[in-house]
Amino acid sequence: MSNTEQPAHKVCWSCKGPVAASALFCETCNAIQAPGQLDHFTRFGLERSFDVDVDAMEATYLKQQQKLHPDRFASKSGREQALSSQQAASLNEAFETLKNPVARAHYMLRQAGHEPEGGEGHTVNDPELLMEAMEMREALDDATDKITIDAMIKDTRKQARACEKDLGAAFDNKSYDAAKKLATRLRYLVKMTEEARAKKSRLAAA
Repeated sequence: MSNTEQPAHKVCWSCKGPVAASALFCETCNAIQAPGQLDHFTRFGLERSFDVDVDAMEATYLKQQQKLHPDRFASKSGREQALSSQQAASLNEAFETLKNPVARAHYMLRQAGHEPEGGEGHTVNDPELLMEAMEMREALDDATDKITIDAMIKDTRKQARACEKDLGAAFDNKSYDAAKKLATRLRYLVKMTEEARAKKSRLAAA
């Protein structure tokens, strides 16, 4: 979906009155609405920015999730039960995407009409980044003690935070080529952190 302006209102399927495009329920008749084609940021009332307050978003998510709980629609019509399931699925997808920095970056790139590197049919064409990733993997393979692995985890997390900051600036400046490279690097850093933690756990269990 391209990054285009979305309509502010739609027509309620039940009372035919106007309802805000992002509303879960019609303010007039209180009927649950279809999720529509809202982008993930609009669903949470957020500015379209890479810098997201995840804690605040989670609070909104939990409130909306509670309103969409299946028990609230047990006595409603089949249509309303189906709409509540659709809304819950859209809400979950939006939350899972935006809370994850890599998924959020990929989503924002696609919204702007750019396919992330390493996606389907898109190879990573950055020799410097590929070399860095290979060196990190070799260092992890060679690490045999908890202290070394802890240092690697601390370093990759620090680099990931710096990468997220650079990503925010790249998106603010609409520098999508830079954002693509940074998103790929962040993906590698997150993966290396996860693999280092997994190796640390294996060493602890041995």
